[in-house]
Amino acid sequence: MLRWAIIFLVIAIIAAFFGFGGIAGTATEIAKILFFVFLVLFVLALIFGKLRPPK
Repeated sequence: MLRWAIIFLVIAIIAAFFGFGGIAGTATEIAKILFFVFLVLFVLALIFGKLRPPK
């Protein structure tokens, strides 16, 4: 998921460079959403990984 966030961020930067404001804005929003979903899932995995006793 982090890979997709980075891909959309790169697309947004390239689109902004060439003057495609609408596409750049949309790609930026998608990258933000994917990044925050990644962060939430990462924190949940850390929390629940610590709660489970080792085998």
